[in-house]
Amino acid sequence: MSVSNHQVPNLDRALTIIELMSDRATGMSLSEISRDLSFPQNSVYRIMMTLTARGYVERDEKTKRFYLGRKFLSICHSSLAERNLVEMSMDVMRDLRDATKESILFGTLIGNEGVVLEQVPGMHNFRFVVERGTRFPLHTAAPGKAMIAALPENEANELIEELPMKRFTPNTLTDKKAFRKHLSEVRTATYGWDHAEEMEGQHCVAAAIVDVNSYPVAAIWITAPANRLPASNFDEWGRLVKVHADRISVRLQRSVGNVA
Repeated sequence: MSVSNHQVPNLDRALTIIELMSDRATGMSLSEISRDLSFPQNSVYRIMMTLTARGYVERDEKTKRFYLGRKFLSICHSSLAERNLVEMSMDVMRDLRDATKESILFGTLIGNEGVVLEQVPGMHNFRFVVERGTRFPLHTAAPGKAMIAALPENEANELIEELPMKRFTPNTLTDKKAFRKHLSEVRTATYGWDHAEEMEGQHCVAAAIVDVNSYPVAAIWITAPANRLPASNFDEWGRLVKVHADRISVRLQRSVGNVA
């Protein structure tokens, strides 16, 4: 008996739709999906509503366009992690540590928080060391800002609405309108920064690591005492961390291409 005799038609259509959407960063409307795949629009509607309800697809209520959701993409990112994304980043992190002498960390998004996956300790007697698995708030953290700024606008806005925006220091941004304005500056700079927003005396600069679709899958960042990483050095070190993040992004994209 052939494999085709065991196929579930609507599941097959759903997977075909997901494959199509993976190449459409600007999202797709119901009519576009139906037209491009020659699927009945009522069938496409039921599939998209099911995927939306399960969090695998997100819908922009203004434009009525659908996008692959964070839940679906987080599964893909977990698979990438199993392909040793952290391991392929370690030598680059060591290079950045050697260039700055400061602690270098690697992490990713988990829901509405960030999580530390790996680190390379700095070379100073006093240095920041963070346990793997440590969660951090996205609105205060340089890597959180770098990754949110790299998200598609609709996903970034949805995620921002989920953030508790808790105040930790006088520098913490707690207003979401102000935070969105700050993220526009991060996008322009191509790196994020933490100006003692979670902990007094601690500064960070970070850059996102992106996949073949320019989607942020992780970030690397420099963490240092404020006297060794003053705000006046954010731009210089931000550009430096961006160069190293881009090295990892290119390596990731090539590895996925080779697997494909």
